[in-house]
Amino acid sequence: MAIMHRSFQSSPDAYANLIEMCAHDRRLKSGKLLHAHLIINGLARLTSLATKLITFYAECGQTSDARKLFDKIPKTNVHPWISITRAYTRRGNYQEAIDVFCEMQVEGLGVDRYLIPSILKACGHVLDQETGKKIHCLCLKKSFESDVFITTSLVDMYSKCGQVDKAKKVFDGMLDKDLVALNAVVSGYSQKGIAEEGLRLVEDMKLIGVKPDVVTWNTLLAGFSKKGDNLLVSKVFELMSYDGIEPDLVSWTSVISGLVQNFRYDEAFDTFKNMMKQGLYPSSATISSLLPACMNAVNLKRGKEVHGYAIVIGVVDDVYVKSALVDMYAKRGFISQAKTLFCKTSEKSIVTWNSMIFGYANHGYCEEAIQLFKQMEREGEKPDYLTFVAVLSACSHAGLVELGKSLFNLMQEKYDISPRLEHYACLVDLLGRAGKLDEAYDVIKTMPMKPDLFIWGALLGACRNHDNIDLAELAAKHLRELEPGSKGNNMLLANLYADIGSWGNVEKLKRW
Repeated sequence: MAIMHRSFQSSPDAYANLIEMCAHDRRLKSGKLLHAHLIINGLARLTSLATKLITFYAECGQTSDARKLFDKIPKTNVHPWISITRAYTRRGNYQEAIDVFCEMQVEGLGVDRYLIPSILKACGHVLDQETGKKIHCLCLKKSFESDVFITTSLVDMYSKCGQVDKAKKVFDGMLDKDLVALNAVVSGYSQKGIAEEGLRLVEDMKLIGVKPDVVTWNTLLAGFSKKGDNLLVSKVFELMSYDGIEPDLVSWTSVISGLVQNFRYDEAFDTFKNMMKQGLYPSSATISSLLPACMNAVNLKRGKEVHGYAIVIGVVDDVYVKSALVDMYAKRGFISQAKTLFCKTSEKSIVTWNSMIFGYANHGYCEEAIQLFKQMEREGEKPDYLTFVAVLSACSHAGLVELGKSLFNLMQEKYDISPRLEHYACLVDLLGRAGKLDEAYDVIKTMPMKPDLFIWGALLGACRNHDNIDLAELAAKHLRELEPGSKGNNMLLANLYADIGSWGNVEKLKRW
């Protein structure tokens, strides 16, 4: 093989060029053979070649191999650190990239200006504004604020982290304001629910020659659609036309998605039809955005039509479309159809798994929900907090107390998921249904957050079923504080008083 030729043995530069060629062409097998050759010849630990190999493995998608190599080699300069960090950011392993960057700082290697945009991008994706702020401070100390790539990355990071005021402040300080930075600020405003601020900024920037593009307008459309502001959605369409920009598929999909999120299902279907009249055919994103509008009985027929249309245009195998279809059929109780689609989905996302588990749990197929959760674990899919809400709900309805408690602990110990109110509500409901009312109350007392209506409601319902008047009165008191105008909770307590023959308390509650 040419890469093993003896003439290369004394030429690290030639080896470096070969590694770059393997990386460029994604030739994993050839690159591994070259790596083995370098090891045999004692050259693999040369920092320059090792750095190239780290980049090679990253380009081939082998980030774990890149990290193993990084850990083995001496780090005599900043280049291996840059290579492994970029490897992580390119593959979407953002937290790992941030961790490596922090290690760099501990080692006293300073800040590389060419690496900062990648790390800021990682901070934005994982919403790590604390690390982002520290990097911002380092940039100010190093006088990097004039670097347009760095300042644009800072704007984007703050916007993604919901700190749109800070993003705007950095943007205002930019000497050369560009479209990328403008779009980042506009995105921040839209995510914050104040897209009108973004529109004002766009109009101001047009005056100084920064012209919005279709991405800018689509971001504003998404923001106004999410707020349900039809007037401003129409205005953005008009402004796009005035600027000579035709609304594209993303534009229409944004509007459809916003209408669905605001439960304006008929308008969503009308917009879908209008989009088709404009000669634009839906993408998988359009279909998956529209399907949640088909969850109720009235629109289920439409959902089946959209399903058929997805088959015709060839997007039915898209993971998001399949997940939305599984969710639609499962929520409406068509479990066999949901299961068929689920089983035919080769690339299942966490949304697909959750939709099926929820479908089973919500329609009484508790054992199936639990078995599917176990299958999910066996197949190496990492559950999220919603997965545990679904499986804990299944345990509650099936009366599987010990399994439910075990899963509650597993969520924290194995998957590092902190319990939310939904998880505590499931646990209280699980214990309450089983008659373990004191244990349920102990859970409430030890919660790290304030119990909500669902938690006290679960306890009150359990007290009614198990005739525990003392805890019922306590739960009712908290519910009255949280929901003063509700009559339903008093009715539950009154029924409990009636069950035990305490008619005086029933009359008292009627006068409440």
